[in-house]
Amino acid sequence: MQYIIIGIVLLIILLAILKANKKDVNLDFNKLVEALGGKENIIDTEIMLSRFKVTLKDITKANKEAIQKLGAKGIVEIDNQLKIILGPNSKQLKKYIDDLK
Repeated sequence: MQYIIIGIVLLIILLAILKANKKDVNLDFNKLVEALGGKENIIDTEIMLSRFKVTLKDITKANKEAIQKLGAKGIVEIDNQLKIILGPNSKQLKKYIDDLK
């Protein structure tokens, strides 16, 4: 009986920790769009596995430091494009930006 109670308490603690660590994805996406210079600065988006490629009107409006702080594992700038390594969130971010337009 004691083991069942201990197991239930541990399960509740585990669920509480997981819920506390879960991020609000939409909030992060809003911040990412702002770090890219706003939705009006974004011309086109593409995804390639864990990479998110975005073409911008004005690359100088992009805040690469803020993008890194929001979880990007790497950023490569080529002309007016940024290739951002985001992991599994790339697909969700593309859908979010497409819905904004």
